[in-house]
Amino acid sequence: MSNRRSIQRQRAQRLLAAGGILAATVAMMSIAMAAETTSSRDAIVVEGNRRVDAETIRSYFHAAPGGRYDDASRDAALKSLIATGLFANIAIDRAGDKLVVRVTEAPVLARVAFEGNKKVKDTDLSAAIESRPRGALQRATVQSDANRIVEIYRRAGRDQVIVKPEIIDRGNGSVDLVYAITEGTKTPVRKVEFTGNRTFGSRQLHAVIKTSAHSMLSFLTGGDAYDPDRIAQDRELLRTYYRSKGYADASVTSARAEYDPAQEGFTVTFAIDEGQPYKFGDVNVICNIPGVDTGLLSRVASIRNGARFDGNALDKTTEQFAIELSKLGYPFAHATPRITRDQAAQRIDISFVIEQGPRTYVERIEIHGNSRTRDYVIRREFDFGEGDPYNKTLIDRAERRLKSLSYFKTVKISSRPGSSPDRVVLDVETIDQPTGDINFAGGYGTTDGWLGEVKISERNLYGTGLDVRAAATFGQYARSINLSASEPYFLGTRVAAGIELFGRQSDPSYYQSYGSATYGGALVFGTPLTEQLGVQWRYSLYNQNITLSPNSNGLVASLPIQQAAAAGSAWVSQAGTTTTFNTLDNNKSPTSGIRSQLSQDIAGLGGDVRFLRTTSDTRYYHQLNSDVVAMVRGQGGYITGWGGQQAPLMNTFFGGPTMVRGFAPYGFGPRDLTSGSTRDNVGGSMYFATTAELQSSIPGVPDEYGLKATAFVDAGSVFGYRGPTSFSGQSIQVADKNIVRSSVGVGLTWASPFGALTVDYAVPLSKAAYDVVQPLRFSAGGF
Repeated sequence: MSNRRSIQRQRAQRLLAAGGILAATVAMMSIAMAAETTSSRDAIVVEGNRRVDAETIRSYFHAAPGGRYDDASRDAALKSLIATGLFANIAIDRAGDKLVVRVTEAPVLARVAFEGNKKVKDTDLSAAIESRPRGALQRATVQSDANRIVEIYRRAGRDQVIVKPEIIDRGNGSVDLVYAITEGTKTPVRKVEFTGNRTFGSRQLHAVIKTSAHSMLSFLTGGDAYDPDRIAQDRELLRTYYRSKGYADASVTSARAEYDPAQEGFTVTFAIDEGQPYKFGDVNVICNIPGVDTGLLSRVASIRNGARFDGNALDKTTEQFAIELSKLGYPFAHATPRITRDQAAQRIDISFVIEQGPRTYVERIEIHGNSRTRDYVIRREFDFGEGDPYNKTLIDRAERRLKSLSYFKTVKISSRPGSSPDRVVLDVETIDQPTGDINFAGGYGTTDGWLGEVKISERNLYGTGLDVRAAATFGQYARSINLSASEPYFLGTRVAAGIELFGRQSDPSYYQSYGSATYGGALVFGTPLTEQLGVQWRYSLYNQNITLSPNSNGLVASLPIQQAAAAGSAWVSQAGTTTTFNTLDNNKSPTSGIRSQLSQDIAGLGGDVRFLRTTSDTRYYHQLNSDVVAMVRGQGGYITGWGGQQAPLMNTFFGGPTMVRGFAPYGFGPRDLTSGSTRDNVGGSMYFATTAELQSSIPGVPDEYGLKATAFVDAGSVFGYRGPTSFSGQSIQVADKNIVRSSVGVGLTWASPFGALTVDYAVPLSKAAYDVVQPLRFSAGGF
């Protein structure tokens, strides 16, 4: 027993001894490592640092095995220190067993400013550069920022800009950075040419693109500055235009911009390969997803067999399929159009293949470059949000919507992998462009005489998407003011809402013996039903009255006018709707398509008067050749009182040059022929008018001037007098024959910055004996 205990004691002693040796060894190793680390740190001497701690600088050095700093470790440390951007100069030298790191700290930027910039705002320049106040001055970054500023000016058409960075020492290690800018003159586009265009003339293609040649009106119209981004957009606009006209294979093979020192400007040439025109052939839907009703998809398609090929309609059909599939519970499904060309028959068969896409979700939508427009204004153009299924068709649709807003110079949506294989991040790159306008105009109008006008508008107020406008007109016979604001996404819905305040006064003139005044306001709501069909609801409340002035010829005002003036001012409480169908290829300068409006109003929801009114206006455009467009127009209207009231004289219809050119304002329609009266037009309850017109460019006149000639035939009538037949015991002799008035004439239209300005000369072919004609007319607005 004692021997066993002795053996156990000996084993315990040996274990204790071994543990002690192990602990001592570990302690000695720790001391050695600490000593080595301290020795390594002590081997690095830092000189010249003022703000940056020496230990921070040492942390960038990592010794090689053996505790020494070889060439590789010193080079790695030098590169890491330079990458911080905190130092203007770094030198690493060896002094015996030590490394000496001599640094010169980069000055701190107290201020970053711009001088000499008049055409580009400070905020736009600040958003483009990387140098920031309280940051370190980095020479490479400064030069890079100068290049960015040059690029901004270059894209604004100013290639002669000079940017010189100036560094001003403020002491205590801080400096001011000032970019001195010499903007130079704008480098204009002197000429825009097209080659290879056989089907469409230069005038039509000029109306498609945004780039225009320099002219004496360029300071108003813009678009004449050389801008590579705009030219790239124009290439896509031309391609899209050709695709919408049946040319599925059309392409813009090049867009060359050549600088001509003699003219001090660019000549831009678009080379076009039109290909041949096609029509749609068979249109089929092939579905690889069980349970999907292909018949339902076919019914929502925008393309039909035998119709002219239209790339826009093809894209819209693809979008409609994606939306319909999502409604049916297949958010990842997509439709891919497979095109089969039959060049001999000039037809294209379309097979939409419906397939289930990968189950990928949108992780984030990241928006960049929008220095002014708010993020939510961009996000609301997407039909999906973060966390929703990824659908390429809907992404393309959102990109087209953003471009159509005209808030941005460029828009590009790209995708990149997210945090997991089934996640995608969308990058939305935008560049804001100016959205405000101010116009001053003066001239002469047939109705209002000499006049002056001021218009101010902002389509994207403070980047919120709010559209505000103000206009004031002061004319020889009329004065008006109009203030309006509209929100395209009222309460976050796709319903546009607007408010308008207006006032107008007119004085007696050659065309009417009385004056009038109208002032009030309106609330408007509108929504698109389809891509081509929209509806507007409105409510108006306004006050109107007629005023009489002594007649210089001793004549008395017509009795219906006297009665309306005696009734005094009246409040009109009116609600109405307007339905618009629009397939025009270009709203400002259309060459094909239909635009039809039907408006209906009811007055009497309060107020002093009661009437029902319906009007319609339809225009159809068709291209006859590359330079000639035919237009046919039909319009008509009807008004009647209700609740025992007659329709007020001011709300009835008056025939004039807006219906049949060649007649004076208030020139035809029911007229008071009572002896001794002023023989005023007293308004009718019905009207119709038709127009057939040819529009053409003018040979020898540059397209960029926006001039076109017209030849037309008009016909129409106003009839159905429903006013009083006697007043104060006196009878009224009113001529109210439904005689068709007609005329033929020519005109000249200028697409000016202030709207379309038109001069017409028309000769009446048929009229009533009491009508008032006016062959020459000046007008503004409309197309």
